[in-house]
Amino acid sequence: MARDHGESIGRSTGCRRCGRKRGMIRRHGLRLCRQCFRDVAPDIGFKKYS
Repeated sequence: MARDHGESIGRSTGCRRCGRKRGMIRRHGLRLCRQCFRDVAPDIGFKKYS
């Protein structure tokens, strides 16, 4: 099966901080893995409620 439009299927871009491709949070344009998100979240204004 040919890929006509040139896009690769799957995880093409990794975390912008460490490059990891698993556990990605792409919502709101974050593009961080969950481990880096936990480190950076308080600095960018996310609060942990429970």
